[in-house]
Amino acid sequence: MAGSGRRSLAELSVDEFLAAGFESEPDGDEEEEEARPRPKQRERGRPQAAARKKGKASEHKDQLSRLKEKDPEFYKFLEENDRTLLNFDASDSSDEDDERLHVPPDTLEEASDEDEDEDEDKRKTAKHKKADTIPVSLKMVEEWKKAAERRLTPRLFHEITQAFKAAVATTKGDNDGADPSKYKVIDAAVFNALVSFCVRDLFHCLQELLLIKAPKNKQKLVLPSSSPIWSKLRLDVRMYLSCTIQLLSCLTEASVGAAVLQHVNATVPYYLTFPKQCRILLKRVVHLWSTGEETVRVLAFLVLNKICRHKKDAYLHTLLKQMYISFVKNSRFTSPNVLPMINFMQRTLTEMYALDTHISYQHAFIYIRQLAIHLRSAMTIKKKENFQSVYNWQYVHCLYFWCRVLSTIYPSEVMEPLIYPLTQVIIGCIKLVPTARFYPLRMHCIRALTLLSENTRTFIPVLPFILEIFQQVDFNKRPGRMSAKPINFAVILKLSNANLQEKAFRDGLIEQLYDLILEYLHCQAHSIGFPELVLPTIIQLKSFLKECKIANYCKPIRQLLEKLQENSAYIASRRQKATFGVASRESVEQWEKQVKEEGTPLTKYYAQWKKLREKEIQLEITGKERLEDLNFPEIKRKKQEERKEEDKKEFKELFELDTDSDEESTGIAVKGKSKAKAASDDDSSEASSKDYGEDDDDEEGQYEVEEDEEDVEDDGDSDEDDSTEAPRKQRSGPRGLSRADLEQLAQGGEDVVEDLAFSDED
Repeated sequence: MAGSGRRSLAELSVDEFLAAGFESEPDGDEEEEEARPRPKQRERGRPQAAARKKGKASEHKDQLSRLKEKDPEFYKFLEENDRTLLNFDASDSSDEDDERLHVPPDTLEEASDEDEDEDEDKRKTAKHKKADTIPVSLKMVEEWKKAAERRLTPRLFHEITQAFKAAVATTKGDNDGADPSKYKVIDAAVFNALVSFCVRDLFHCLQELLLIKAPKNKQKLVLPSSSPIWSKLRLDVRMYLSCTIQLLSCLTEASVGAAVLQHVNATVPYYLTFPKQCRILLKRVVHLWSTGEETVRVLAFLVLNKICRHKKDAYLHTLLKQMYISFVKNSRFTSPNVLPMINFMQRTLTEMYALDTHISYQHAFIYIRQLAIHLRSAMTIKKKENFQSVYNWQYVHCLYFWCRVLSTIYPSEVMEPLIYPLTQVIIGCIKLVPTARFYPLRMHCIRALTLLSENTRTFIPVLPFILEIFQQVDFNKRPGRMSAKPINFAVILKLSNANLQEKAFRDGLIEQLYDLILEYLHCQAHSIGFPELVLPTIIQLKSFLKECKIANYCKPIRQLLEKLQENSAYIASRRQKATFGVASRESVEQWEKQVKEEGTPLTKYYAQWKKLREKEIQLEITGKERLEDLNFPEIKRKKQEERKEEDKKEFKELFELDTDSDEESTGIAVKGKSKAKAASDDDSSEASSKDYGEDDDDEEGQYEVEEDEEDVEDDGDSDEDDSTEAPRKQRSGPRGLSRADLEQLAQGGEDVVEDLAFSDED
């Protein structure tokens, strides 16, 4: 058999080959031989394991049978409660359970003090390593700088980057987890010199060392990894780039941050060779783009744009998502100071979306759909929380942003299908709560629709939402109160009930309506159907002029009406000369293009008005009043207490008689003030009554006093004892006292003085 088993494979038949098994070693890895045991070994191992299992099972059964004889009560208890132990089968046991059992060692080691000594030794060695670090001095920085200018070597570059790492490590705080550097930077002057050298000069020398040739096409970047000596510098460059990102996150001074960002912008090709560092950089720069100072924001955008233009497929999708989320987070509150930054984020993010329309469509579809879902939930559930999810600054800024994106990318077959759903979302937002308190939000939505309609050449019916305000607001109604400053509609979404009663509300509303109508219709001024388009507006404006009795409101509306009628007549006269029919669309477009190039009366007027209006808006955004540049003389009014003292000095002898004569001369010149005079016995209050009389000539004083009158009357009704006497005092107040009455009062005063003269104290 041995001889037959060792015969060559050619001499064996198929049956002999299968019966003999694979005794020869197969060609393959040793791991496969171990993982796949031979059939004979398996057949030999199985009966042994089965015998072991059967031996253990039989022993266990014998033990149970003996237990039945020795302790029948306990055996009965097991039968009732746990029969699985009695119904033992040989298949239940396995060698794996035995292998999993932990076998304790024969001898246990005792803890000694040697381990603690070893830990202390390790700490001491770490301290010695830290003590061995070389402090960087200004002289060393100057030597490195001169040597790099002469000729930079990989060894010198390694030394400089190690020192730069030590400098950046001082800004981190706790550096126990970081790899130690052989240098340390202690002095602030050394830190500034080293960082400025690395940021300004080091990479210019590195470019010469790598021998990177400038590409013929400037739009393409040559990566430094193409250099033959890149492998010697790769680790040091990666470490330097990581430290630069860390430095960027620690800086608080805007000027220093701007300098580091300029350096980062110049080293973008190096970041592109390290994807991990590039992702960390993008995350940090997005934060600076959304929260930094103005120059820092601009430089951060340049870095983001440069990276995405050259590695669009790798970074654009995730970067657009990060930037959009940062934009939404930082547009939660809007003020005159924050509004320019929000506009900057909108414009720059629009530039990023314009890099790839296919990726932009995916993002725009998802986010516009989210806006529509919020609006639908607000329309169906109609709760305060759902309304607030739509009527907030983040929602409004997102609507305006997507209008800006579609306007900028137009014409684009990819993005054009999103114009209609976005328009429907904005119109639904206007109609959600169509009350006067949300007129500012409506105006923001109208401006977004106007922008979208103008740049995408899409007709959107915006005028009905503007003309509706003329029908809802009564401009002839006298305002309930005056306000110190005009209302800035650019930075508010909702008006309070007090704002609706102010005169500034109607003044600002007329101004906004004038602006919105003019901005929308100047886009359609060259349209061949302008006369028919503007007809409802002309009818509404004429109706307003007939009903409105306030000259300040009628003047701008009349001017606007004249400009619309003039432009309508111009278009009507031009199209009468046309020789083509309405059905020829190409001829109509060519005619409109020609009229637009020549200009219409409304577009010419709009260009002049726009320049003046932009100056006014800049003043409003900066929080300045429009009359500030006129240098009106400032009226300084004295306080009431100062007036009292001066009056007492000037009319020292006749003070009491003058107060009575004031009552006689003034009468009830001021409505409602007599009640306050009758209630107070202070003589000095009469001296200041003329001041209130001057303020009461204005509308604010009159209406505020009426509110005070009602309060006083309510207080008078609540007092039951004085309810009959109070009206008499109020009615007697306006009557002037005659000279004889004054003499009687004077005589009565003498009797009181006599009583006081003979008091007990004297």
